[in-house]
Amino acid sequence: MPFKRTRPVLKLTPKDERELEEISKSRTEKACRVERAQILIRYANNESVSSIARELSTNRPKVERCIDKALQLGATTALDDLPRPGKPREITPEARIWFVSLACQKPKDIGYSYELWTNKLLSEHARKHCVEAGHPSLANINRGTVSKILKKSGIRPHKISYYLERRDPDFDLKMAQVLHVYKEVALIKQNGDDTSLYSIISYDEKPGIQAIENRAPDIAPVPGKYPTIARDYEYKRHGTVSFLAGIDLLTGQVHGMVKDRHRSREFIDFLKLLDKHYPDNIRIKIILDNHSSHFSKETRTYLSGVPNRFEFIFTPKHGSWLNIIETLFAKMTKTFLRGIRVQSKTELRQRIELWLREINEVPVVFCWKYGLESIMDD
Repeated sequence: MPFKRTRPVLKLTPKDERELEEISKSRTEKACRVERAQILIRYANNESVSSIARELSTNRPKVERCIDKALQLGATTALDDLPRPGKPREITPEARIWFVSLACQKPKDIGYSYELWTNKLLSEHARKHCVEAGHPSLANINRGTVSKILKKSGIRPHKISYYLERRDPDFDLKMAQVLHVYKEVALIKQNGDDTSLYSIISYDEKPGIQAIENRAPDIAPVPGKYPTIARDYEYKRHGTVSFLAGIDLLTGQVHGMVKDRHRSREFIDFLKLLDKHYPDNIRIKIILDNHSSHFSKETRTYLSGVPNRFEFIFTPKHGSWLNIIETLFAKMTKTFLRGIRVQSKTELRQRIELWLREINEVPVVFCWKYGLESIMDD
């Protein structure tokens, strides 16, 4: 008599079929998952257990376990091992809580020189002090167990993630003022108003641009042999320069100058540059941060000599991300300044000025979008 299957038929959804087919042909999946996917595909295609075991060079019990698990829990669940009870826990829940609270402290706060924990230091401290803390179950804890406890608790005391504290009590008000300026720019562009009596500038400084010289010449790529530029590791420093720049948000033109420093006198030079560039009947609005040179005694003395010419809109403290000019500086860092080498500060200044002329040949009008929908039209 022909063979009659006693196990139920394994029904696969189109999604299950696609997933199993992909896993069964994968070269990156675990071997056990690939094998189980192949077993389930063959069984769903009405192959017998013996035939599957023979074709995959395995044994019947393994094939049967995989099929039974798929029939009970689903095809995708059957690809992985189910959780097992494992060895009874030796570390008590109270000891785990004490250990996690310990990991949430800084080592320097309990007498160590370290700023951050390492698994070795944490395990050594726990073994040394667990008995006096009333948790002797931690007496034999090792680095592997430390890693498992921390992972399960969802903390990583050896890592640092940064945040930005709001130190300005008027943050929301100042942010709204900046966003209103961006909204004004958007409305001027939308209406095509070329007769605006305002010029709106986003300004900031990029200090500390290094003038670095190679000690050995770069070697150009060679097709089929050296795919990249070859560069010697040694270099020579020639100091730094500061790039003072402002974007005209209506035209996209970038006004800039390169100076050795960025004090009040350099900022005043930049204001004079803007004053010379725009007609006398234009009021110049400038979005800028809270650097001391922007409201120093020298700056205010200069502004008193050109009344009603400039209007400053300050970003909140720790809110320089609201300033569009930061986008230009980020682009500058990732492209023009990446890997730059010069023989002097003079050459670096000339290269920056050349880059400035190049980007002004095809000005890009930067647009701010975040938060503008919350600003009502005046």
